[in-house]
Amino acid sequence: MTLHLQNRNALITGASRGLGLEMAIAMGEAGLAGITFTAAPGSDETSTQIEKEMHAAISVIEKTGTKVNGVVSDVGRSDDCQQAIDSHINTFPSLDILINNAGKGGRYAHKGKTDYDISGHDPMGIAEIIETNLCGPFLILHHALPHMKKLTRARVINISKRTESMHRKAWTPYGPTKAALEAATIAWAESLSETGVTVNTLSPGGAVNTKFGTGKISGHGIDPSTIRPITVWLASDASDGFNGCRFVADRWDPELPILEAALGCQESQIFPRPERDTPLKKAWI
Repeated sequence: MTLHLQNRNALITGASRGLGLEMAIAMGEAGLAGITFTAAPGSDETSTQIEKEMHAAISVIEKTGTKVNGVVSDVGRSDDCQQAIDSHINTFPSLDILINNAGKGGRYAHKGKTDYDISGHDPMGIAEIIETNLCGPFLILHHALPHMKKLTRARVINISKRTESMHRKAWTPYGPTKAALEAATIAWAESLSETGVTVNTLSPGGAVNTKFGTGKISGHGIDPSTIRPITVWLASDASDGFNGCRFVADRWDPELPILEAALGCQESQIFPRPERDTPLKKAWI
């Protein structure tokens, strides 16, 4: 079985590098018709750096045969999110897949310190992390949903992290923002359960060999391309029926049939199953 994304169009936030770029390439290779990706400079980067990075990413993604639309957009700003959605809709006929990948790590709060006492954190850095990691997915989805709910089938994928590291002192406030995004995933999935839009969470499985953590590629951690196969599966028709679920990319076994490989990546949601009845039948395993 081969997964295909023909006639689908996607938007990925923060996809000029790292995991976002890998997911864009993977979906392009699976036949995605078009993709919009966003990028924005953090407080330790310049606009020139990001624009150069965007142009390089566009060239790489276009090699897959997918039409590419790159947009400078800060997902922590509602107006920027609206502009990104408008740019996508003006370029492509549909918004079938939304991947909330843009994120900021603890370095924005720690500012190079190894003492993780929150009294020493930079308040502006804390706000920057929360605005990107938590407000960003809310805002982009808010503006995307009017278009996605018109479709028979649409996918939202929220990029998260390992559960056991969400509460590590070194990851404050990054880890807590991802725990909050996990809760949001379940809430959004349930609220959209009677539409064609599903919402699931995807974690790479651990620290990834990208610039994300320190601003430099260390040569250590998970290969970012590890996230490719499960992303394509979640974006495809093959993931029908999975809503409010959590998946871990580095558990994918390429030797298994695709559905078995996907199920091998699934974890139970990090919050207890509610006592009330829930339409999310596959979220707790």
